[in-house]
Parts: sequence; structure tokens; C-alpha cells
Amino acid sequence: MEFNGINFDTYFKNYPDNNGFFGKYGGAYINDDLKKAMEEITEAYFTICKSAKFINELRRIRKDFQGRPTPISHLERLSESLGNVQLYVKREDLNHSGAHKLNHCMGEALLAKYMGKKKVIAETGAGQHGVALATAAAYFGLECDIYMGTVDIAKQAPNVARMKILGANVVEVKEGLQTLKEAVDAAFAAYARDYKDSIYCIGSVLGPHPFPMMVRDFQSVVGIEAREQFMDMTGELPDAVVACVGGGSNAMGIFSGFLNDPVDIYGVEPLGRGEKLGDHAASLKYGEEGIMHGFNSIMLKDENGEPAPVYSVASGLDYPSSGPEHAFLHDLGRVKYDVVSDDETIDAFFTLSRLEGIIPAIESSHAVAYGMKLAKEMGKGSILINLSGRGDKDMDYIIEKYGIR
Repeated sequence: MEFNGINFDTYFKNYPDNNGFFGKYGGAYINDDLKKAMEEITEAYFTICKSAKFINELRRIRKDFQGRPTPISHLERLSESLGNVQLYVKREDLNHSGAHKLNHCMGEALLAKYMGKKKVIAETGAGQHGVALATAAAYFGLECDIYMGTVDIAKQAPNVARMKILGANVVEVKEGLQTLKEAVDAAFAAYARDYKDSIYCIGSVLGPHPFPMMVRDFQSVVGIEAREQFMDMTGELPDAVVACVGGGSNAMGIFSGFLNDPVDIYGVEPLGRGEKLGDHAASLKYGEEGIMHGFNSIMLKDENGEPAPVYSVASGLDYPSSGPEHAFLHDLGRVKYDVVSDDETIDAFFTLSRLEGIIPAIESSHAVAYGMKLAKEMGKGSILINLSGRGDKDMDYIIEKYGIR
């Protein structure tokens, strides 16, 4: 399929290019020391990603340890409540550790072992990436440092406890707004000091090349499974695919399976409390081109051109930029990026829980909320939503802030 001059038959061979660019987005805007580290990672990844031994080991891990493939569930009662459109969810909440994050963390940790590294370093917001990497580190016998903002530590206490039980060192980040951006800043700084013995395992399709490509590749298992499963279940492709977008790893995972199909694709960003800068984290909707954390993408900027303060009820989505591939797909128009508010998200959280017996992560609830709105607009057809994680981690926060509805 060709879309706006891009041949999606060969898309994954051409993007990113050899320098890590998706069009004008991506790259590696880092100092010389870190460039050497990124080049080492790139060389190692391109070596092992074609290795039958590595591929077979990763497949074994996914099947025997992660519990893949995760299923697709038909949301019959929710669909009936909305009209004639049939809603389905890809159940990444049933992936071991409770979210999609383990898909790339096991791959990154396996790469770290191949490279002879002793430690993995990462940031986390909602805690799901931190839990997944702590899980991978325990599995492979690696040290693990997880950087997390003070605000998110308070919101995500269950995941903080899980990381510590798994043996990770959780490093509290007290600078700035004390959320995801500051956690990334701190993790990068720590990696720069210790890159010879450690590897940075970024939590999304973000950062300098090769991370946006690597994380997408590891997460593509979601889209590959989902496409085959949906065809088996229904005999056809979905009319629309929906996923939440912060950095965008779960979204790129499921989108990758459908980019070359005549399917409408929607990425859902957090509108938070409203359109005012500082009240949301919808970079693709309201941002502009800019460089941060070693890559060029679309970001929210303050009056000085620096990354703006952001907010979302979902700790995993409150980041002032998005992955460079999302920026590229946004400009192409291949993926439509839209927003839902905190209120819509929390309503969807309770609705899915009550009607289907599935408690979603707040991040995933953004996609559910948009899928519900889209179903009312479409009138007929089918929608596949990526349920990127489960809501266990959010229970205390939801009850404290919203009560039981």
C-alpha cells in the first residue's frame, strides 16, 4: 500500500534510515562519549537481531516466561451499550508483569547479556516499564537501577514495591516537576557516567537512535499477533485500530501490524484538564518540532523554547514529546492523533471494569475512551483497541482521588 508517497510494503526496511531518521525526525543528538555507546548498541543489535540463536531464545522467553501470545477479547456488553460497532481489545494486560513493557525489556536485557553488561538503567513514570525491566534483570541476573519522580512514586506505590521486591534499586528523582521527564533526565545522566558497564533500556520508542527502532521492533510482536488473531476471529481486518500514546511504544507495537493495510489508525494523547499549556501532555496535537533527550520530534515548548511542563492523570503519558516515528506518521497523515480528557478516561476506566470485568490501566483507559467515542461516530464496523496494561497499579490512586463510582 502507498500513502502520501510512502510505500508501506517496504516501510520497515527504509525507516529509520541508517542515521536513525524517520524523515526529519529521530537521529542521535548526544555528546561524543554517548555516541560511542550508541554505536556499540547499534552494532550489537544489528548483529544479534539476525541471529537465529537470539531470535529463538526471545521466542522461547515470550512463550514460556511471558505467556505470549496474549489473546484478543470481544467486548460484547460494551459494544451493545454503544450501538452496532463491535469493540475488541488486545490483552497486553495479560502479558507477564501486567503490560506490554516486558516485550522490549526482555529483548533489551538479552542484548545487555550479549554485550557483557552488568547493569541495566531505566526511567519509569507509571512504573510498568520499571517493573518490566526489574523482572528482566532478575531473570538474567543483572543489576537494575530505576529512576522515578517523587510524584509518580507516590501515585504508583504498588509498582514501586514490586520493583524493590524484584531486586531493583529505585532512585527517587526530586528535581523539577518530579515526573517522567525528570526521571529520563536523571537516568540519562547516570548512564553517561557508567555506560561501559551498563546499558540504558529506554521505556518507549524515544531517545537517540537506535532506541526508537529497537523498541518498535521488539514491540511489533503485538501487531503481528493481533492482525493474525483478528483475522482468525472475524475473517477480516478491523475497520480501526486504537492505542494510547505517551512516548508511544504500545502504539507502535500494534500499529506496525496494520500500517500496510486499509485500516484507520488512531493514536490517543492525554488532554488532561484542558488545552492550556501545562494542563495536558498532547505533544502531537499541540506541539512543534524540537529536540530533547537526544532525538528530534514534536514537543510541547514553553515561552523559552524549552520542554514545557505537562500533566496527565496517567503517569505513563505525562511526557512533553512523543517518539519520532509517531511524529513522522502524524505528518504523513497515516495515523490520526487525537485527545481525550481525564474525565473521559476515568469514565472509560469504570465502564470497562463494570461491563466486561477488565480493570484497565489509566494509560490504556485513554484508548478505551476514544474507542467508545469512535464507535458512536462510526455507526457500524469494528474497532481493535490495544489494552496496553492492567489497572492494579492504579487502584489506590483511583480510590483516593475518585472513589468508587
